[in-house]
Amino acid sequence: MGNKSSNRWTRRQYLLAGTAAAASGLVAGCSGDNSQETPGETDDGAAPTATVTPTPGDAGATATPGGDSTATATPALKKDPPYRASISPVGEVTVESEPTEIFTLLSHHTEMALALGKGDAVNTSYAPGYVDSLVSAFTPRLAGVSVDWGDLPTSWGMEKEAVYDLESDIHLADPAEVATMDGWDASDVTDVADAVGPWFGNSLSGAREDPPQAYAGDYEYYGLWEIFERVASALNEPGRYRALASLRDEMLSTIESSLPPESERPAVAMILPSTSDDSMWAYHTNADGYYASHTRPFGATDAMAAADVEDGARIDNEALVAADPDVLIVLGGLVDYHDIEAVRESLADDPVASQVTAVQNERVYAQGTRHQGPLVNLFQLEATAKQLFPDEFGAWPDYENGQPYPEIPADERLLDYDRAAAIINGEF
Repeated sequence: MGNKSSNRWTRRQYLLAGTAAAASGLVAGCSGDNSQETPGETDDGAAPTATVTPTPGDAGATATPGGDSTATATPALKKDPPYRASISPVGEVTVESEPTEIFTLLSHHTEMALALGKGDAVNTSYAPGYVDSLVSAFTPRLAGVSVDWGDLPTSWGMEKEAVYDLESDIHLADPAEVATMDGWDASDVTDVADAVGPWFGNSLSGAREDPPQAYAGDYEYYGLWEIFERVASALNEPGRYRALASLRDEMLSTIESSLPPESERPAVAMILPSTSDDSMWAYHTNADGYYASHTRPFGATDAMAAADVEDGARIDNEALVAADPDVLIVLGGLVDYHDIEAVRESLADDPVASQVTAVQNERVYAQGTRHQGPLVNLFQLEATAKQLFPDEFGAWPDYENGQPYPEIPADERLLDYDRAAAIINGEF
């Protein structure tokens, strides 16, 4: 990245204009299960105003299947700086110049930068090799879109001095998450925002986790695409956001209009197998939060919830049999993390797991992650539709381990790959 060291400690491309509460919110961290889905852990534009203020249910936002909302107004134009953007728990920031160096923490923010045409500006991410592997599983279907993040430094646990050295224009990360990193506290988070660039992100919405005490009553939860809308405002790419949101709305409309009655929908379980034993983490497919934004729109029976298995619980094969899903979604199977064929064989060979209906009927399918950004979300909506409802949406094709997202004939796609690629590439 470019050398900007002469500006260090004094450069203020962003002025935080939030309240004292927003500043004091940069304190405690959050609990969560992010570690369960990433390797290296213990086993989951006259321009319209640039201020982003709508919240779920506001005018100008339309609820869509799956709990997120997307705006339906005419696509916004890019603004000349300065412009404003806001997100909880940060508050409002005034952007003095467009970001060209972007720090990201969790992968949904990294992916948003890519979707907004700024993937090359990303200078760090959580577990870069994994995030590169994850997104690279889908970009082969998007002409002209690729990532090269594998050799970036890891942002999680990064020392404060290293964050200064990156001199990022914006830090796409939830400050409540950052403050939980070893060696960081409230003053460190505030120092970086004041001297380098603001924090701008939201992560606790993934599973609607309770915020740290300092955020009680102030933390807002968003859908994935609501977070994306705010990030698009901060990165001055409202047009790309609107175009991609329109694409998603069309997909969801097609899905909703084609679903069979609830009584004819399968029971579904979503798991992440352990890499150390035969246990697995079980996740609710209809849970609130953007972690389930690729499964909740289908309204299928949530096998784990029905079996009173807690969301995020670690279970064994006996508990899987008790839940007895008709369809089993395996996270990490579309990433260089789990060999889906090996997972299937292991389940089929186990005297207990082999009793599961999904195993017996060979309906064990690979997906990528719950920690999805907008692009992975679009593809995983398509995958889920085909995996759960092949009669309505066409069969999910055979998937070979280590290969990218499978090729689907153009007339069988729910997602317009060419249109999505064109939007990301700025051709819209």
